Amino acid sequence: MRRFGVLATTGTVEGVPAQRKPFAAPAAASAVPVRDLRGPGPGGGRPPRRLGFAAGDIVVVSGLPGGGKSTLIKRAAADGGIDSQDARERWEGRMPGALPYAVYRPLVRVAHYWGLWRTLRSGASAVVHDCGTQSWVRALLSAAARRRGRALHLVLLDTSAEEALSGQAARGRGVSPYAFARHQGAVARLLRAAESGRPPAGCASATLLDRASAAAITHIDFTAPS
Repeated sequence: MRRFGVLATTGTVEGVPAQRKPFAAPAAASAVPVRDLRGPGPGGGRPPRRLGFAAGDIVVVSGLPGGGKSTLIKRAAADGGIDSQDARERWEGRMPGALPYAVYRPLVRVAHYWGLWRTLRSGASAVVHDCGTQSWVRALLSAAARRRGRALHLVLLDTSAEEALSGQAARGRGVSPYAFARHQGAVARLLRAAESGRPPAGCASATLLDRASAAAITHIDFTAPS
C-alpha cells in the first residue's frame, strides 16, 4: 500500500507541503528525507510543476526502462541532463544501420560515463539518468557530491511493468526479458527503501513519482541556498 502523510524531501517541491494535508506553505527543505508525490495531490490538488535543489547538488532519475525517465529529464532539466540514450543516439548515427547495437554498446557506455565524469569533475549541478540496476553508479555520484560538499538526490519513477513495456514499444526499442527482470528487482528495492521512510544508501533524499505526477514536472532547478 502506498503511504502518504510522512514523506518529504531535502529538495523543495513547489506548492507541495510536507504532509499530505490541504495546501499550505512548502515544508522546510530538511524536514523529512522522502516525499511521495504519487496519486492525487493534497485535497485533490494538482501535482507540483517544479522540483528544486541546491546549487551543486546531483539528482539521479531512476525507474524501469520505458518508464519515462528520458522524457522527464529532457523536458525538465535546463541542459537536458546526462542521459545514456543521448550517447547511444549519437553513435547510432555514425554506425551502419545493419550493425547490431550490441557490437558497439561498450563504446556507447564509455562515451556516456566519460561525459558524466567531466560534469562531475566540473562541480556543476547535474541531472543524471540511471535505471537503478547499477548501485555503483549511485555510489559514484554520492561520492562526487560529498567531495564538493553537496548532496545526491533520487527521483524515482514508479511505473507498472505494463506502462514501461508500452513506453519501450512507443520508442521502438526494448530490453531483453532477463534485463527487464533485473531492472524490476532493482527498482522494487529502491521503492521499498523509500516507502520505509529512508532514502537508499548514499542519497540525501528521495522523491517518488508516478506517470501523472512525472508528466506534471516542467522544471528541475538548482538554486543557491538562501
